[in-house]
Amino acid sequence: VSQSRYNCIGWAAGDMERFWWPVVHPDAYWPPGLPRTETVDSFIRAFNTLGYTVCDDGALEIGCEKVVLYVDQEGKPTHMARQLDNGNWTSKLGPQFDIMHTCPHAVEGPVYGAVSIFLHRSKYP
Repeated sequence: VSQSRYNCIGWAAGDMERFWWPVVHPDAYWPPGLPRTETVDSFIRAFNTLGYTVCDDGALEIGCEKVVLYVDQEGKPTHMARQLDNGNWTSKLGPQFDIMHTCPHAVEGPVYGAVSIFLHRSKYP
């Protein structure tokens, strides 16, 4: 799989085949029927289709998978990360780099913005 095929949203969703973003573009995927708007609500709704719901924080919960959404100063989504089984987090930075970080706040800054919301789902359907 080419690392440039997917982005941080696809990486957080566990989809290494598609570039997730709510824009109309032949190379962009967004769950069918959802508004293609760059809002926190739109991203929540997209991850709801995968079984995720909003939760309080990024604390490790046994039996749950978590993701975090980052926003810029205007509240527009910029980035997502996924929690690993050991409590660390993983992000895709740009077209090539999949990294691990110890906490969701480690990638906050002018490029990726700040933590906005956490979502979780059960690992056991």
